[in-house]
Amino acid sequence: MKLKFFLLINIYLCGASIQAQMSTIGVVDFEQKMSEPSIQLLDVRTSGEYKMGHLKKSLQADWFDQKQFADRIQHLDKKIPVLLYCASGVRSGEAMKWMKEQGFEVLANLKGGLTAWKLAAKPLVVLIEPKQMSVKNFSALLSEGTVLVDIGAEWCPPCKKMEPVLQQLQKELGTSYTLVIVDGGIDIEVMKYLKAEGLPTFIVYKNGQETWRKQGIVAYEMLKAALEKK
Repeated sequence: MKLKFFLLINIYLCGASIQAQMSTIGVVDFEQKMSEPSIQLLDVRTSGEYKMGHLKKSLQADWFDQKQFADRIQHLDKKIPVLLYCASGVRSGEAMKWMKEQGFEVLANLKGGLTAWKLAAKPLVVLIEPKQMSVKNFSALLSEGTVLVDIGAEWCPPCKKMEPVLQQLQKELGTSYTLVIVDGGIDIEVMKYLKAEGLPTFIVYKNGQETWRKQGIVAYEMLKAALEKK
């Protein structure tokens, strides 16, 4: 009986130890771990995203292309820690869980992804320089009438879910408001100006003044009410 009890305790402790090797960490801790001598840095975004800006010495494997991803990570050492990141932390979080099942021993995901990294003004290697919207040009779009600012990105899952809602709004409310798109992966200066930290974020302006703001999935009725409010 005692032997069985101790075996169960050991199994539990081992399981807890294994679970502790998978974590999601902030920019400061992630950057610190990057400086350690024995780590592997993995960018799980597409090659196009990688070219627009990536972390120095990072490898790339597209999580959305499962065949490519599996083929590329087989060349990583499962015993050496792997630091993962994507644009927002969602894809790399999913990839981290999958890699854990494949036997990788130590994995850490960048919380908030490269969006958080850029907001913290950390360095990137850029192969294709994307053109950012300036704060001046953005502000000029808000001066008159009702404006809905949509801060999102093509790679953002909740942003994709909001597309039908925005399409319905455009169809029903027509020209009664202006839709301004801010790319959460590119227009970093505008995001800082707006103090927007999550995607998607929706902001309503009336003649240049902010009247309403909401982050995340928003119901059609709520968005419509915010736009129509006098």
